[in-house]
Amino acid sequence: MTNALAPQGSLFARLRDSAQPHWGDYVDHRFVRGLGDGTLPEAAFRYYLGQDYLFLIHFARAYALAVYKSENLEDMRAANDAVGHILAETSLHLRYCAGWGMGEADVVALPEDPACMAYTRYVLERGMAGDILDLQVALAPCVVGYAEIGLALKADPRTTLEGNPYRDWIETYGGDDYVAVARKSVATLDRLFAQRGTEVRIPSLSRTFTEATRLEVRFWQMGLDVLEHATE
Repeated sequence: MTNALAPQGSLFARLRDSAQPHWGDYVDHRFVRGLGDGTLPEAAFRYYLGQDYLFLIHFARAYALAVYKSENLEDMRAANDAVGHILAETSLHLRYCAGWGMGEADVVALPEDPACMAYTRYVLERGMAGDILDLQVALAPCVVGYAEIGLALKADPRTTLEGNPYRDWIETYGGDDYVAVARKSVATLDRLFAQRGTEVRIPSLSRTFTEATRLEVRFWQMGLDVLEHATE
């Protein structure tokens, strides 16, 4: 299933393999397993949803930075398309939140969790300090990782879809439309590496990818931590 997204030898596959065991912690996190079997506490999911909206705002900023960092029209257009897609997704996300009892005013006014802040600012910092390849590598664990998680959940016999309140989430990120976005991201990494990369850059790119993966783990964990703090 993973190879369908990132063939062995692709830059993404190399970076993902170098990010173990953190990648495994990310794609098989307790939060993810709870999505799959429907046992994730709804309060944890609602907290994640609210923070994910704030995350999308900074994600749009990161792709806007990618426009600036681009050196040709092809990369500019691709990054600009991503900005438009993400901004449109924020409206869809708000409607999705409404289905979980979270009004737009409530979501917009949420304080940003430190885990969300750490992850999004790290991505932006790597983009500002490095080039477009550094930025795309920092974004890749989210863009491609969610598709890997969605596909894995759909294929896992332990996953329950019937009556699962998180079925829409699973089918969105394991669906053809989002998987196509992930595959495009994998191809973009390979193209940028062919243009800008040498083997000398692999250690630095691996550090960026691994750190972003570790921050993804913290992003899942924040919803569970909120529950634990609420019972203290």
